Amino acid sequence: MLTSNESVDFRCSCAITSSLDILGDRWILVIIKQMLIEDVETFKDFLERPEAIATNVLTKRLKWLEEIGLITKSRRPDNNKVNYYHLTKEALELAPVIVDLAVWSHNNLRKLNPTIGDFEELEHIKVNKAEYCEKLVKNYREKLAKT
Repeated sequence: MLTSNESVDFRCSCAITSSLDILGDRWILVIIKQMLIEDVETFKDFLERPEAIATNVLTKRLKWLEEIGLITKSRRPDNNKVNYYHLTKEALELAPVIVDLAVWSHNNLRKLNPTIGDFEELEHIKVNKAEYCEKLVKNYREKLAKT
């Protein structure tokens, strides 16, 4: 469950604006996308991604996501030196948002960024978005259960 709003400065009572008060930073959805889709789970994993988040920014965003209850941090019994980050139930509910952003970007931003890659499942995703999102979440939960 998302934690109290003590650390969030909400601008107003609008649901969209309030969600952007949490998710509107340029890195928050990138971090969640990396965890959900790219199996990123350690600080080192994040640093190795092509988005190249600066270490100080990454540290702040991971702490923020943990404070508001979108990720948890733990250590594995077999490796007590490394923090592992995992998405919470509330963060997993962002899967359709992330998928919609990917489709929208693919359809609308190619003129501005011709390097946007094609991904094989795009047509399937457009037709079966809910199914694809369920698969993403299921795969994430199965991977998490194995750790």
